[in-house]
Amino acid sequence: MATRIRLQRNGRKSYAFYSIVIADVRAPRDGRFTEKIGTYNPNTNPATVDLNFERALHWVLCGAQPSDTVRNILSREGVYMKKHLLGGVAKGAFSETDAEAKFEAWKSNKQSGLAALKAKEDAAKKADEKARFEAEKKVNEEIAKKVAEKKAVEAAAKAEAEASATAAEEPATEAPAEEAAATEAPAEA
Repeated sequence: MATRIRLQRNGRKSYAFYSIVIADVRAPRDGRFTEKIGTYNPNTNPATVDLNFERALHWVLCGAQPSDTVRNILSREGVYMKKHLLGGVAKGAFSETDAEAKFEAWKSNKQSGLAALKAKEDAAKKADEKARFEAEKKVNEEIAKKVAEKKAVEAAAKAEAEASATAAEEPATEAPAEEAAATEAPAEA
């Protein structure tokens, strides 16, 4: 029986979610399988992989052939690195404790690399947010300046209208005073 490690599609339309399964080559994609060893969700950023590492390593050592995508997933998870190190132990190149130490060093190096990448993404996101905030602040200041100018123009127009209204009322009140002064002047003569 030829055994494959492949993806079995689940999920709804336009939102695929995969199970990583061990299946016979002749079985249909979503059909009968021997064992489910994990899940793969490409919809998250980064893609989420939940894998039973020991069972995946067992099947790879037994000779199960992975599909291309599953080979990439297993490689990222370290299954092929562990297989390589176990091959070195079998040949007597180093001991099992050395192999375990090398695997742990590889795993921690990968984790630190992923953490550095995530920190870089977060820093870029914060810088982008800050730039957008500054741009929005600048636009708001320009809008506030325009509003202040418009209010100043309206206040000037209102003051001018009040001044013209008071100027129109003042000559009418000053005319009787001038007439009274004109009538008093001939009386003195």
